[in-house]
Amino acid sequence: MPNTQLTAVLYMVLSMVAYQISASFAKQLFEVLDPLTVVTLRLVFASILVILMFKSWRILKQLPDLKWKDLLLYSASVCFMNVLFYASLGRLPQGIAVGLEFIGPLALAFFSIQHRGDYLWVMLAILGVGLMVPWQDANAENFSYLGAAMALGAGLFWASYIYFAQKVARQNIGMHALSIAIVLSALALLPMSAVHNPSALIQFEYWPQALMIALLATAIPYALDLKALKTLTKLSYGTLSSLSPALAAIAGWLLLNERISLLQTLALVCIMCASIGVTYSASKRAQTVDS
Repeated sequence: MPNTQLTAVLYMVLSMVAYQISASFAKQLFEVLDPLTVVTLRLVFASILVILMFKSWRILKQLPDLKWKDLLLYSASVCFMNVLFYASLGRLPQGIAVGLEFIGPLALAFFSIQHRGDYLWVMLAILGVGLMVPWQDANAENFSYLGAAMALGAGLFWASYIYFAQKVARQNIGMHALSIAIVLSALALLPMSAVHNPSALIQFEYWPQALMIALLATAIPYALDLKALKTLTKLSYGTLSSLSPALAAIAGWLLLNERISLLQTLALVCIMCASIGVTYSASKRAQTVDS
């Protein structure tokens, strides 16, 4: 398997691990702050982090020459994906919201198939996510159709994020694309959040958690995603994204002694087979092209 393909898969896995670690900090903040405030603080702090990490002030002279259509659509995807998903968490059990959101990247993977054999890997990923999600947690008391629509909308913008991230990753501006997207998203949300709940933004005792979420749920995973999408196809990325709930289940089992049911075990097998299969298929095709 080519090293570039393996490295891209590793970037994706590290991205998902960082995101899963951030979940505990986000959960604490949701108990005291509303979703819009959490997203705004996360993106504001992430803007500062990525500008410093990638020295993005160097891109200022190139701004007039950039391909702004892709950058703006990428930025909008980042913004709406975060706002809608966090809003859905206030109306749905987390597992249900995650499951509905995954329809987006998995649908993108399905519609990106160009070789008949890849249908097997995508269907295995869909089956795995379907079995992993705790659908039984949904009931009349905690299920909201508005929340479900928000989670599906977040999935749609996640698919859009993957599509346009791949485009901006291939522009010759490196990680500055990420800086531009996060800064624009933060600038769009900051005035809305200031009007919605101005006092929440200046509750300084919650800033350390918001900073940690910005690092683990935005700066690190989005940067790794951009690096991965330089190599991975939309099919590979969409299918491999199914590893995220699998990693969450494994982490819960290893770190929190949480029980994994028989259905979840079957889901893990499906997801692992799908991830290995799509990666192997992509690497074989890359070897064929290179030869």
